[in-house]
Amino acid sequence: MGVILFIERNEMSEEMNVNAPVEKEVDINEVRKVRIEKLNELVAKGENPFEITSFERTATAGQILANYDEFEGKEVKIAGRLMSKRIMGKASFGHIMDSDGRMQGYFSRDDMGVDEYQAFKKTDVGDIIGIEGFVFKTKTGEISVHVKKATLLTKSLLPLPEKFHGLRDPELRFRQRYVDLIANPEVKDVFIKRSKIISTIREVLDKKGFIEVETPVLNTLAGGANARPFITHHNTLDIDMYMRIATELHLKRCIVGGFEKVYEIGRQFRNEGMDTKHNPEFTTIELYQAYVDYNEMMNITEELYTAAAERVCGGLDITYQGTPLSLKTPWERLTMVEAVKKYTGLDFDNQPLEELIAKGNAMGLDMPKDTTWGKALYSIFDAFVEEKLTGPVFITDYPVEVSPLAKKKSSDPRLTERFEFFICASEGGNAFSELNDPIDQRSRFEQQMLAKAKGDEEAQPYDEDFCTALEYGMPPTGGLGIGIDRMVMFLTDSASIRDVLLFPTMKPLK
Repeated sequence: MGVILFIERNEMSEEMNVNAPVEKEVDINEVRKVRIEKLNELVAKGENPFEITSFERTATAGQILANYDEFEGKEVKIAGRLMSKRIMGKASFGHIMDSDGRMQGYFSRDDMGVDEYQAFKKTDVGDIIGIEGFVFKTKTGEISVHVKKATLLTKSLLPLPEKFHGLRDPELRFRQRYVDLIANPEVKDVFIKRSKIISTIREVLDKKGFIEVETPVLNTLAGGANARPFITHHNTLDIDMYMRIATELHLKRCIVGGFEKVYEIGRQFRNEGMDTKHNPEFTTIELYQAYVDYNEMMNITEELYTAAAERVCGGLDITYQGTPLSLKTPWERLTMVEAVKKYTGLDFDNQPLEELIAKGNAMGLDMPKDTTWGKALYSIFDAFVEEKLTGPVFITDYPVEVSPLAKKKSSDPRLTERFEFFICASEGGNAFSELNDPIDQRSRFEQQMLAKAKGDEEAQPYDEDFCTALEYGMPPTGGLGIGIDRMVMFLTDSASIRDVLLFPTMKPLK
């Protein structure tokens, strides 16, 4: 298991500096050996902590700290992990951490009895204990529990790493997230905020009359997005199946079936690269509403983000990785043509296509001469504009070539009623006025199949059943997908997607 740096507190007299930690480099195997010996001694005495099945708690640390006037002098029972211990002869102090906070315990031989006190002295930082006593304040004013009885509930066999030195390797934090959560309360806070963000999304949509549904994770076709799927095999059916890359096509089937407002919060799986913004499995919220267009989806996006920010940030002025951001509405809205002109000077409304391709290639692209207007527009936007979008900003009206499921703009059939929004140069979500013309949809699927035949592994498959569903009739519909993980990143000021995933995908250790 190797060597780690952790804090060891020596047994000290009351007159000594009890706050001074002594950093030591310790062999984990030796520490584990000593702790197992302590456990064996307890088992031999018939005091195996692992045989304890429950502990009746009457309060949490957070409740006591927040409501001291109500708890002062009252008997309480709390339980949690022992995070520090200061032995000072006949009396000791220790901090217990539960899910709600940290509470100091005062342990006295005179109050607990010799045997009980000696048993506490043999506990280790990291052990899980239950304490019983009354609430009071120490001479320094710290709210504490005057312990009368302490019960060892779980013996920790491995020492906790010291916060700043023990978890030097960021990868170790992700691989052993359980240790990271114990050692770093701010990490735990990120995931508490993540839960609040998701619950806020549900509250907003439920109040608007949306119905939450569940759609298949395993599919015979991987559609709804341009992405490379994971493939598995169903033994009973003897067919290959795909982990879903999007929930879109099944949710639209729900709209065809008569649901007018539906959403799903769920996992997606894409067999693609990994970096600070991408993980092979991730969480999205996708929602669809009949009889509205992509403009209403912009309104809903703003509402979801502002509600979540108010909930976890306390306001709409936030900072992300040193960049001040205001989430106050309305957010900026630019068409893709306008954004390209603003940030590159290239004018796709007025300059000849040949000239635009040549200028794009002079800037570093490699577009063939037969590149379509839409592909040229998107290529230049993707390469030179996205990185400059601090936002929040909606980029609207995407080319039809990169939007196989979005409705064409009646004023310009080269474009679609689609938007993506960007915050700090990162795409946060995608939305359409959904294509509901089955004839047009079939044609777009055919174009996708041609692209796949030419080697595009992310091109969408031809989904005949979805086209059949559209032939029964889908009303005009607006659809929206938001990446939950990136949303949490923005609202918790987290630099990497791994920081907001409890257990991110990791390469196995050899």
